Amino acid sequence: MLTNKLRPHIACFYDFARCADDIADDPEMGTEEKIKRLEGFEEALLGKGNGNSAFQKALNMHESLKESGVSPQHCRDLLCAFKQDAIKSRYDDWADLISYCALSAAPVGRYMIDLHGEPDMSYERSDSLCSALQLINHLQDIGSDYRTLDRVYLPMNWVRDAGLNLIDLNCNEATPALRQVLEWTLVGINEQLGDSENLHASLSSVRLSLETSIIYQIARKLHQKLRENDPLSKHIKLSKLELASCSIKGVATGLLCKF
Repeated sequence: MLTNKLRPHIACFYDFARCADDIADDPEMGTEEKIKRLEGFEEALLGKGNGNSAFQKALNMHESLKESGVSPQHCRDLLCAFKQDAIKSRYDDWADLISYCALSAAPVGRYMIDLHGEPDMSYERSDSLCSALQLINHLQDIGSDYRTLDRVYLPMNWVRDAGLNLIDLNCNEATPALRQVLEWTLVGINEQLGDSENLHASLSSVRLSLETSIIYQIARKLHQKLRENDPLSKHIKLSKLELASCSIKGVATGLLCKF
């Protein structure tokens, strides 16, 4: 399947994931209602619903999956993560957090790999990159996630070991205890990035390989900025110049392994 023919499927997947995520993240919606709507999404995804237009994004995804031949499991895993978000706001340890990422982040990479007809052997490194990106995003939003949704995507055993009071996530700057937990988390993210470093080289699709290489460089740069800056005092993001630099480096690295 040509890349330009994949774009509608990718857009459909993005719309499906975003709509379901918005349900899970709605601060005004109760837990039971969130679960009910997400279950309706899953029914529509599997073609078992009654065509309810409230689940149009899932209905569209069902048709997309039929056309592309990609398994619905990746979408179902995402829905499991969103249901988990509706009922769970704390994570016991690093393994618990990574298990969440296996549902909330890894399916995105797996879907892209399957859509491009890549072998399953790429899953492991893709899972690591997606987990790293998810965890980086959680650190970027650590304050707002706590204030608006009462969610803390940090290993609670590390929180206890550092003597961190979660109320400090309401502050405008990180306390020494929070900085310690952030550093431990960033070490874990660095390991995930190390495991995914050569993912782009294992992909046969040149376009997907280059895009993956760019994403990896962006993740590396964000990781560096989180080590050097405080996510409570300002939103950590890349400037246009930094994004351009990551793109150039990513393309150059990707092309070197292909030609």
